[in-house]
Amino acid sequence: MKDVDIYEHDPDGSLYDPRARTAMGRLAGHDGDLRAFEASAAVRTAWHAVERMRAHGSEGRGVSAGALDLLIRLDASERGISIGELARAAGVSSRNVTGLVDTLERDGLVRRVPDPGDRRSVLAEITPAGSEWIEAFRKPSRLAMKALFQGFTPEELVVLRDLCLRLAANQQRLAAHLRQIGSQP
Repeated sequence: MKDVDIYEHDPDGSLYDPRARTAMGRLAGHDGDLRAFEASAAVRTAWHAVERMRAHGSEGRGVSAGALDLLIRLDASERGISIGELARAAGVSSRNVTGLVDTLERDGLVRRVPDPGDRRSVLAEITPAGSEWIEAFRKPSRLAMKALFQGFTPEELVVLRDLCLRLAANQQRLAAHLRQIGSQP
Protein backbone atom coordinates (compact mmCIF):
# COMPACT_ATOMS: atom_id res chain seq x y z
CA MET A 1 0.00 0.00 0.00
CA LYS A 2 2.97 2.31 -0.53
CA ASP A 3 1.12 4.41 -3.16
CA VAL A 4 -1.88 5.00 -0.86
CA ASP A 5 0.43 6.39 1.81
CA ILE A 6 1.47 9.30 -0.42
CA TYR A 7 -1.85 11.09 0.16
CA GLU A 8 -2.55 13.28 3.16
CA HIS A 9 -5.66 14.92 4.60
CA ASP A 10 -6.56 18.61 4.65
CA PRO A 11 -8.09 19.92 7.93
CA ASP A 12 -11.56 19.25 6.47
CA GLY A 13 -10.64 15.57 5.93
CA SER A 14 -10.33 15.70 2.14
CA LEU A 15 -7.42 13.94 0.49
CA TYR A 16 -4.62 15.73 -1.30
CA ASP A 17 -1.28 14.77 -2.80
CA PRO A 18 1.47 16.85 -1.15
CA ARG A 19 3.84 16.40 -4.11
CA ALA A 20 1.16 17.56 -6.55
CA ARG A 21 0.26 20.46 -4.28
CA THR A 22 3.86 21.66 -4.28
CA ALA A 23 4.26 21.28 -8.04
CA MET A 24 0.87 22.83 -8.82
CA GLY A 25 1.55 25.68 -6.39
CA ARG A 26 4.62 26.61 -8.40
CA LEU A 27 2.65 26.37 -11.64
CA ALA A 28 -0.32 28.37 -10.35
CA GLY A 29 1.86 31.11 -8.88
CA HIS A 30 0.49 33.74 -6.51
CA ASP A 31 -2.37 34.89 -8.74
CA GLY A 32 -3.59 31.43 -9.88
CA ASP A 33 -6.22 29.25 -8.26
CA LEU A 34 -4.26 26.41 -6.65
CA ARG A 35 -7.51 24.47 -6.14
CA ALA A 36 -8.13 24.34 -9.90
CA PHE A 37 -4.57 23.19 -10.58
CA GLU A 38 -4.78 20.55 -7.83
CA ALA A 39 -8.16 19.38 -9.12
CA SER A 40 -6.66 19.03 -12.59
CA ALA A 41 -3.79 16.95 -11.21
CA ALA A 42 -6.25 14.80 -9.24
CA VAL A 43 -8.40 14.21 -12.34
CA ARG A 44 -5.29 13.11 -14.23
CA THR A 45 -4.30 10.78 -11.36
CA ALA A 46 -7.81 9.28 -11.26
CA TRP A 47 -7.87 8.92 -15.05
CA HIS A 48 -4.60 6.99 -14.92
CA ALA A 49 -6.00 4.74 -12.18
CA VAL A 50 -9.08 3.91 -14.25
CA GLU A 51 -7.00 3.40 -17.39
CA ARG A 52 -4.60 1.05 -15.57
CA MET A 53 -7.59 -0.99 -14.42
CA ARG A 54 -9.09 -1.07 -17.93
CA ALA A 55 -5.76 -1.88 -19.54
CA HIS A 56 -5.21 -4.73 -17.12
CA GLY A 57 -8.59 -6.18 -18.02
CA SER A 58 -8.55 -5.63 -21.78
CA GLU A 59 -4.94 -6.01 -22.86
CA GLY A 60 -4.71 -9.35 -21.09
CA ARG A 61 -7.36 -10.35 -23.58
CA GLY A 62 -5.50 -8.91 -26.58
CA VAL A 63 -7.49 -5.68 -26.99
CA SER A 64 -6.19 -2.16 -26.37
CA ALA A 65 -8.16 0.32 -24.28
CA GLY A 66 -9.11 2.26 -27.44
CA ALA A 67 -10.32 -0.89 -29.16
CA LEU A 68 -12.26 -1.81 -26.03
CA ASP A 69 -14.07 1.55 -26.18
CA LEU A 70 -15.11 0.83 -29.77
CA LEU A 71 -16.28 -2.69 -28.95
CA ILE A 72 -18.39 -1.41 -26.05
CA ARG A 73 -19.98 1.28 -28.26
CA LEU A 74 -20.63 -1.18 -31.08
CA ASP A 75 -22.06 -3.77 -28.71
CA ALA A 76 -24.56 -1.20 -27.41
CA SER A 77 -25.63 -0.18 -30.92
CA GLU A 78 -28.69 -1.62 -32.65
CA ARG A 79 -26.96 -1.09 -36.00
CA GLY A 80 -23.45 -0.35 -37.15
CA ILE A 81 -21.76 2.98 -36.48
CA SER A 82 -19.77 5.06 -38.95
CA ILE A 83 -16.07 5.66 -38.40
CA GLY A 84 -16.78 9.39 -38.04
CA GLU A 85 -19.44 8.81 -35.38
CA LEU A 86 -17.13 6.47 -33.47
CA ALA A 87 -14.32 9.04 -33.64
CA ARG A 88 -16.56 11.85 -32.36
CA ALA A 89 -17.91 9.68 -29.53
CA ALA A 90 -14.42 8.61 -28.48
CA GLY A 91 -12.91 12.07 -28.93
CA VAL A 92 -10.19 10.84 -31.30
CA SER A 93 -9.42 11.19 -35.00
CA SER A 94 -11.14 9.17 -37.71
CA ARG A 95 -7.69 7.92 -38.70
CA ASN A 96 -7.20 6.52 -35.18
CA VAL A 97 -10.59 4.77 -35.30
CA THR A 98 -9.88 3.37 -38.77
CA GLY A 99 -6.73 1.72 -37.42
CA LEU A 100 -8.61 0.30 -34.45
CA VAL A 101 -11.40 -1.01 -36.68
CA ASP A 102 -8.77 -2.57 -38.99
CA THR A 103 -7.25 -4.40 -36.01
CA LEU A 104 -10.62 -5.50 -34.61
CA GLU A 105 -11.74 -6.62 -38.07
CA ARG A 106 -8.53 -8.64 -38.53
CA ASP A 107 -9.26 -10.30 -35.15
CA GLY A 108 -12.83 -11.12 -36.23
CA LEU A 109 -14.46 -8.94 -33.56
CA VAL A 110 -15.80 -6.23 -35.91
CA ARG A 111 -16.81 -6.10 -39.57
CA ARG A 112 -17.49 -3.32 -42.03
CA VAL A 113 -20.93 -3.32 -43.68
CA PRO A 114 -22.54 -1.00 -46.25
CA ASP A 115 -24.47 1.92 -44.79
CA PRO A 116 -28.10 1.42 -45.86
CA GLY A 117 -28.65 5.19 -45.61
CA ASP A 118 -25.64 6.19 -47.71
CA ARG A 119 -24.25 3.91 -50.42
CA ARG A 120 -20.92 5.76 -50.32
CA SER A 121 -20.37 5.00 -46.63
CA VAL A 122 -19.63 1.95 -44.53
CA LEU A 123 -20.48 1.17 -40.94
CA ALA A 124 -18.55 -0.83 -38.37
CA GLU A 125 -20.56 -3.42 -36.50
CA ILE A 126 -19.72 -5.97 -33.87
CA THR A 127 -19.56 -9.61 -34.93
CA PRO A 128 -20.90 -12.55 -32.91
CA ALA A 129 -17.28 -13.21 -31.82
CA GLY A 130 -17.03 -9.57 -30.70
CA SER A 131 -20.25 -9.92 -28.70
CA GLU A 132 -18.87 -13.07 -27.07
CA TRP A 133 -15.66 -11.20 -26.22
CA ILE A 134 -17.66 -8.41 -24.56
CA GLU A 135 -19.78 -10.92 -22.64
CA ALA A 136 -16.62 -12.60 -21.28
CA PHE A 137 -15.29 -9.16 -20.31
CA ARG A 138 -18.44 -8.15 -18.37
CA LYS A 139 -17.92 -10.10 -15.15
CA PRO A 140 -14.29 -9.10 -14.53
CA SER A 141 -15.25 -5.51 -15.43
CA ARG A 142 -18.03 -5.49 -12.86
CA LEU A 143 -15.66 -6.82 -10.20
CA ALA A 144 -12.99 -4.24 -11.11
CA MET A 145 -15.41 -1.32 -10.99
CA LYS A 146 -16.78 -2.51 -7.66
CA ALA A 147 -13.24 -2.62 -6.25
CA LEU A 148 -12.17 0.68 -7.83
CA PHE A 149 -15.17 2.61 -6.50
CA GLN A 150 -15.28 0.88 -3.11
CA GLY A 151 -16.42 3.23 -0.38
CA PHE A 152 -18.23 5.63 -2.72
CA THR A 153 -21.91 6.21 -2.06
CA PRO A 154 -24.34 6.15 -5.01
CA GLU A 155 -24.74 9.90 -4.55
CA GLU A 156 -20.98 10.47 -4.68
CA LEU A 157 -20.76 8.48 -7.92
CA VAL A 158 -23.45 10.69 -9.48
CA VAL A 159 -21.59 13.82 -8.35
CA LEU A 160 -18.29 12.43 -9.68
CA ARG A 161 -19.89 11.63 -13.03
CA ASP A 162 -21.46 15.08 -13.20
CA LEU A 163 -18.21 16.88 -12.35
CA CYS A 164 -16.18 14.89 -14.88
CA LEU A 165 -18.70 15.52 -17.66
CA ARG A 166 -18.90 19.22 -16.81
CA LEU A 167 -15.12 19.37 -17.06
CA ALA A 168 -15.25 17.62 -20.45
CA ALA A 169 -18.01 19.96 -21.66
CA ASN A 170 -15.94 23.00 -20.63
CA GLN A 171 -12.99 21.63 -22.58
CA GLN A 172 -15.16 21.00 -25.65
CA ARG A 173 -16.51 24.56 -25.51
CA LEU A 174 -13.00 25.94 -25.16
CA ALA A 175 -11.73 23.85 -28.08
CA ALA A 176 -14.64 25.01 -30.27
CA HIS A 177 -13.96 28.62 -29.32
CA LEU A 178 -10.25 28.27 -30.09
CA ARG A 179 -11.06 26.69 -33.48
CA GLN A 180 -13.32 29.65 -34.26
CA ILE A 181 -10.60 32.16 -33.56
CA GLY A 182 -7.97 30.11 -35.39
CA SER A 183 -5.96 28.94 -32.39
CA GLN A 184 -5.13 25.40 -31.34
CA PRO A 185 -6.52 23.94 -28.06
